[in-house]
Amino acid sequence: MLRTGTIRVGFTAGALGLTLLATACGDGGSSPPGEAAGSALAGKTIALVGYGNSNPWGAYFNEVFGKELASTGVKINDMTTMDPGTQVQKFNQAVAQKPDLIALSILDTQAMVVPIQKAKAAGVPVLAFDGPPDPSVADDVMSVLSDNEKLGEYAAQNIIEGLQAQGRDSGKIIVLTGTKSMLVTQDRMKGFNRVLAGAPQYQVVDEQDANWDPQLSGTIAQQLLAKHGRDGVQAAYGMADYMALPIIQAAKQAGIPVGGKEGLIVTGSNCFKAGIDSIRAGEMYGTATEDPGTIAKQTADYAVRFLTGQNPPKREIVEEGRVTAATLDQFAEQCSNV
Repeated sequence: MLRTGTIRVGFTAGALGLTLLATACGDGGSSPPGEAAGSALAGKTIALVGYGNSNPWGAYFNEVFGKELASTGVKINDMTTMDPGTQVQKFNQAVAQKPDLIALSILDTQAMVVPIQKAKAAGVPVLAFDGPPDPSVADDVMSVLSDNEKLGEYAAQNIIEGLQAQGRDSGKIIVLTGTKSMLVTQDRMKGFNRVLAGAPQYQVVDEQDANWDPQLSGTIAQQLLAKHGRDGVQAAYGMADYMALPIIQAAKQAGIPVGGKEGLIVTGSNCFKAGIDSIRAGEMYGTATEDPGTIAKQTADYAVRFLTGQNPPKREIVEEGRVTAATLDQFAEQCSNV
C-alpha cells in the first residue's frame, strides 16, 4: 500500500544531481537508481507511454530515463508519441500487455480518464510524470510532477519585470501555449494569469495553441506579429524555450527589436541550452527550470523505488527555479543539457 501525501524534491543549483528527502528513500538517494538497484529488476517491464522523440523535451527525457535504468535489468517498451489519439491506443495496448509499471505523460487529460480507470481495474500500476491526470482519477495513479503553476507564475514575473525595466506603464502580450488539452498547459496558464492579474496594465491580446511545436510556434508568431503590428505587441510568452526562440526569430524577421530598453520582452517557462544562450545574449528575458533531465532522473528513481517495494509517497513535486540574467549562473548547467 502506497503512503499518501505529497513530497517536494529539490535539486542542487547548477546541477542535475537529485537530492531526495529522507522520507522518500531513506538515505538521501545519492546513487543513480541503476546502481542502487543493480540487476534486481531483471525480468520486470516498464511501458513508457511518454512524449515522442520528435519533441525535444521528450527526446532528452526518454534518453536519460533509459540510461538511468539501463543497469537495473528492467525492460522498457517504447510506446511514445506526440499524438493524443495514438497515445490512448498505445496506453490501452500497454494495459493489455500487463507490464509491471506504465510511465505516462498525458497528452489529452480527458481522453486518458477511461484508460486510467481500465488500468486500475486490470491491476496495472501507472506512474504519471510531468503533468497530472484529471482530478477524477488522480488517486488512481502515482505521480512525479513538475510545478506547472509555479512555472507560469515565473513567466508572468519575467514579463512584468522586463516591461517595468523598460519603463512601460502598459503593454500587450501574446502567448503561445503547449497543447491546451493538457493540464500541464492549463496549470501554467493558471499561474501566469494569476500573477498577471496583479499588473492589469499588461494585458494578453492573443493566446494560441502551438502544441509544443517549434515550427508551428514560429508560424503562429509571424502571424500574430503581422496581425498586431510592430507597435501592437510589447511582450510574448512561449511556453518552452524552443517555442519562445521562434518568437524572437519572427520578430527579427519583421524588423521588431528584441530585448534591451525598447525591444520585445520574451520569456519561456522550461529551459534549454539555446534559451540560456539567448538570455546571456540579452535577447530572451528569462525562463524557468523544468528541464527534462532532472525530471527523467526523478521518474526513474521513483520507478526503482516502487518496483523494489520501497513504497514511495504517492505524489512527488519537483521544485522549480526562475531563470533570468540575474540567476543565470545558478541554473545554466542544469538547463544546458538539451
